[in-house]
Amino acid sequence: MKANVVRYGVILNTEHYLECVAFYRELFGLHQLFERDEGGFKLTCLEFGHGYLMVERGGKAKKGVKSPEESSFKLRFNVDDLEEALRVIRSWGIQTTIIENAWGRTINIADPDGNRVGIRDDAGFVNQINT
Repeated sequence: MKANVVRYGVILNTEHYLECVAFYRELFGLHQLFERDEGGFKLTCLEFGHGYLMVERGGKAKKGVKSPEESSFKLRFNVDDLEEALRVIRSWGIQTTIIENAWGRTINIADPDGNRVGIRDDAGFVNQINT
């Protein structure tokens, strides 16, 4: 038996709510589906592929990048042009580089709360699927 999943999503609790919403909406171009502000409880739901990324208040920020022990997840965005993604990320004042791995090329950054975010060359990902 399996669950009847009709939609999937990720909920990201943040301390720097407005900055995180802007980061994901503007840097990655995630389309805003809806927003709620009810008695101090705020959330913004963004389209995340065929699912959603719901940014909510209530997390704990860290200056710099959280370790895997502090934040056991990492959001990943695959892109067609990693060099162009690097230029866009740097235009936001984020200093980073492309990392060459045996399994593909990535860029590692953090959102305004210090949550780990990876950007990957999609061609390398597709090649792994097809082997």
